[in-house]
Amino acid sequence: MNYIFNKMTQEQAESIALNWHYDGEYSFYDLAADEEDLAEFLSPQERGDKYYIVNKGNEVIGFYNFNHKGYSVDIGLGMKPELTGKGLGLDFLQAGLDFAISTYNPNEITLSVATFNERAIKVYKKAGFESVSTFMQDTNGSRFEFVKMRYECTESS
Repeated sequence: MNYIFNKMTQEQAESIALNWHYDGEYSFYDLAADEEDLAEFLSPQERGDKYYIVNKGNEVIGFYNFNHKGYSVDIGLGMKPELTGKGLGLDFLQAGLDFAISTYNPNEITLSVATFNERAIKVYKKAGFESVSTFMQDTNGSRFEFVKMRYECTESS
């Protein structure tokens, strides 16, 4: 079954912000954990045309944020909490890469992920991302280390 990408509606953004809660250390990714992230996510003006809801069949399974800059697309993504840790991440990620490549035709796709999130980093590496650098970022009321990763788009992608 194929993944379907549609622009995120206000109702969908509010539902995700209110209802999606991750377990344990992954609660770091709850939208309510960072006021600035939450404000952007809930603002139609800030969200703009960058946010997409992803369905598989009739089920919402996640969302993507595509920030297109020249020949690069920086992505953010979130999978529905009850679907995480079940081996579905690589397929979901590949669908997002395919969408970004067909929509924006970039030379590269980048993303940033908290270094503690070894589960996601493993999936990103399996998909072909390489670590570029690490950096510290203020978020969620503290300072955390992130790794910036890069995926080189090729003709065969």
